[in-house]
Amino acid sequence: MRISTRNATFQQWQALLTNRSKRQHTGEFLVQGVRPVSLAVERGWEIRALLVGDGPGLSRWAREVVETVGAPRAVVAAELMRELGGKDEDAPELLAVVAMPPDELRRITPTANLLVVAFDRPITPGNIGTLVRSADAFGASGVIVTGHAADPYDPRAVRASTGSLFALPVVRVPSHREVLDWAGGLRADGVPVQVVGTDERGPVEIAEQDLTGPTVLAVGNETHGLSAAWREACDRMVRIPITGAASSLNAASAASIALYEAARQRRLV
Repeated sequence: MRISTRNATFQQWQALLTNRSKRQHTGEFLVQGVRPVSLAVERGWEIRALLVGDGPGLSRWAREVVETVGAPRAVVAAELMRELGGKDEDAPELLAVVAMPPDELRRITPTANLLVVAFDRPITPGNIGTLVRSADAFGASGVIVTGHAADPYDPRAVRASTGSLFALPVVRVPSHREVLDWAGGLRADGVPVQVVGTDERGPVEIAEQDLTGPTVLAVGNETHGLSAAWREACDRMVRIPITGAASSLNAASAASIALYEAARQRRLV
């Protein structure tokens, strides 16, 4: 298939970048960038279509992806690829339409060193992507996005994750209740999960909290922090000590610090 005009097919792909409802309805999203596309392929995500630029020739990387992935391909005019790639300069040579996995907590494997971040009602897609990247870097088992939140499949979130979205489970659930029910089920099966909330006024410094066992780290959103329901549900509330004129930390930054502290403690065990 060759696409050289802004026809209905092109408009469907474009909608995946801008329209959350469209992404949800079709169960797919558009992936931009060499590393994200590579990781989606490497980790076995369902590739529904490859969009190939009609430039003079493909790089070795792009040729390998095209040869490896048995998905339908479309050759797309450079101007249209530039629009889909979100770049003002060179058009990308390859984009991928990827299927969303199911939002099921069972995708997160309940191991003895379980470490999960629950991000409560995040507002900014970029913060979700940044948190997912940190969770991947510090050995987390998964990320849970709770409540009315930004979309982890928004292109800004996918780009900010630099491909880590494809490396660990990211699951959306309606509220904290689903997370607590899941954690309760793990406890019933003998996995002693603790739920630790982060707050600038938490009574315990995070370095003093034992994070070596199975842990769910609950992080609040950028404006209001953790909801009252989450606070009541947590076994312990911890704080990250800060100085200077800053009144608080960015939510994704706070989560990254908490993840690092958990990783640090676990290295010492």
